[in-house]
Amino acid sequence: MFFALSKIGWYLVQPLVGILLLFAAGLVCLLLKLPKTGFGLLAVAFLVLAVVSLSPLGLMMLAPLENRFPKPALPERVAGIVVLGGSFDTRVARTRGEPELNDAADRITTALALALRFPEAKVIFSGGAAAMFEEDVTESSVAQRLFGELGLPADRLLLEDRSRNTVENARFSKEIAAPKPGETWLLVTSAAHMPRAVGCFRVTGFDVLPYPTDYQTPGGHLIYQPSTATVRNLEKVHFAIREYLGLLAYWLTGKTDALFPAPASSETGASR
Repeated sequence: MFFALSKIGWYLVQPLVGILLLFAAGLVCLLLKLPKTGFGLLAVAFLVLAVVSLSPLGLMMLAPLENRFPKPALPERVAGIVVLGGSFDTRVARTRGEPELNDAADRITTALALALRFPEAKVIFSGGAAAMFEEDVTESSVAQRLFGELGLPADRLLLEDRSRNTVENARFSKEIAAPKPGETWLLVTSAAHMPRAVGCFRVTGFDVLPYPTDYQTPGGHLIYQPSTATVRNLEKVHFAIREYLGLLAYWLTGKTDALFPAPASSETGASR
């Protein structure tokens, strides 16, 4: 039920849908001969569209999420690497018959780089089929093919193919990893998604070392300089709102340990 409600709810509140609904409501009011209300709604819709597509709002919203968990200092030994799904376009992969990465491809490249650095570590890829209205392939099946083609030995790759959201990523990955006391397991996911992911892993009792990747915001003062590609500015607002709503929903339903999970003292420090 939570999975279905989250999918439907997000579809209705995502920024572009909201803007289109405002435009539609304004047009309906004009047809009903309510010009003041109609033009008012159209003006609001236009103003919101201009702000989210032309301003650095998305960068400013994403930055606190991405900066929450700095890259950690890596230990000498790592038992395993958990990389969360979300980096494959399964619709394209299913219909084209080959792996296709999306904008979160850094999750895969970072996991592979870590696998090379720690050749004894297992790699858990966590990702099932999250489509609601059509049959789809699991992300794990696509990842299995790509990791193999890129040279990761099959005996190092463990596939978790049941999860549909972050809380299931954490629960099912822990079952596969069966972590032992004293082991270090790295968690790889997008930097903006890391706070929610860490909160879910903590609730399951799976102690992971967050290793964020897939940054979408620059550092320093450049955060106030929006992209000249207006669609990218809108996308950043889209992703930021999704994460903030996800953090709130997961916290209210007890799926994370805090509203905005923060690093533990052992997770601070610069990457070496």
